[in-house]
This record gives sequence, structure tokens and C-alpha cells, in this order.
Amino acid sequence: MEGFYTLSQKTIAEQTIDKSRFIGIGMPVNCLEQINQAMQRIRQDYPNARHYVYAYRLHDGHLEKASDDGEPQGTGGRPVLDILKHQNIWNILLVVVRYFGGVLLGTGGLTRAYGGTAKKVFEEIQLVQLTLFHQYRLRVSYDLYASLKYQLEQKDYHIKGEEFSEAVDMIISVPEEQRELFLTWLGNFSNSQISPEDNGLIWE
Repeated sequence: MEGFYTLSQKTIAEQTIDKSRFIGIGMPVNCLEQINQAMQRIRQDYPNARHYVYAYRLHDGHLEKASDDGEPQGTGGRPVLDILKHQNIWNILLVVVRYFGGVLLGTGGLTRAYGGTAKKVFEEIQLVQLTLFHQYRLRVSYDLYASLKYQLEQKDYHIKGEEFSEAVDMIISVPEEQRELFLTWLGNFSNSQISPEDNGLIWE
């Protein structure tokens, strides 16, 4: 499954166009509840604005939506959403708050203003690329632990956690496309002494 990009943290960019103040706020989100909560906070943080134009995309279910929030149809939310789609950005809410300055921008001017403000958000921060991984729990004897850990670190397998008791429990993330290769390699390496427990798919 193809990976995607998202924001690592909340990011804000701002510009003034013909006396109107445009504030772009990009936020990483994972569900509709987080989006609703974020919209409430933004309205509280930026009170009395004329418009709160927004677009969001959620990878789980491939949900996306755009809102012009009172601007002429297609001049606000659609340009913002188009930028998210063009850059393959998911799990994001991007809101452009407008404080009206008294000068009408026209439909073309509004489209450029909202789209341009959205672009500025991504000039302020490095996007994070997420890839689909299988996560496994491995129960490893101490005589295999050191050599296994060394081999894992030489490959593109991520050690996400370790717990030490009578054996070592390791949490390993493996790129989805390397799953079969990993399972074959692990069986050969351990002479089938390690039985991986599949914890499912994650994005990281």
C-alpha cells in the first residue's frame, strides 16, 4: 500500500492581502473527533474572524472534505484541498482564518489568497512520510538476543521496544512489502526457535 505525507506538528503561517489577514493553521489529526475539537479551539483562538475556511483528509477510510464557510463557492476550501491532494498529504486539518480588511478580492483573488496561504503552511515545516509496517512481538532467548538485535539493526527493521524478564520480548516493525522476506529470514536465523506474534499493521 502506498505511503503518504503528513505534518509532524501544528504549524501556522500568515499573510496580509489587500488589508485582509489570512492565517493558515495546519494540524495533524487521526479522526473526525480530533477535527471537531481542533475547529472549536481555532474559533476560540481566533475570535470574530469573518471566515474559517478549511479542508481535511483522513487516510483511514479515505475521507476528505472542504468548506468555503461563506466565501463564494469553490474559492476557499477547494484550493486548500487541492494542495493537500497534490502533495499526497493525509491525516491533516488545514484551516485558513480570514479577518476581512474591507477590500473585495473577487473569486480569482480569493482562490489565490486561500491557496497561497495553505502553501505557506508547508514552507514552514518538513513533511513526514509515513509507510505501512507490520508490527511483531518476538520472544527471544538471551543466547540469541545480542546477535538478533545486531542483525535487525543492519536491516530496515525497527526495534520499537524491549522488555527483559526470563527472556527478552522485542517489538519489531517491518515494512509491509518486506513481510514475507522477514519471516523467512527470522525462521532461518533462529532455526525456527522464535515464533513471531503479529500485532497488525501500523503507519509510521
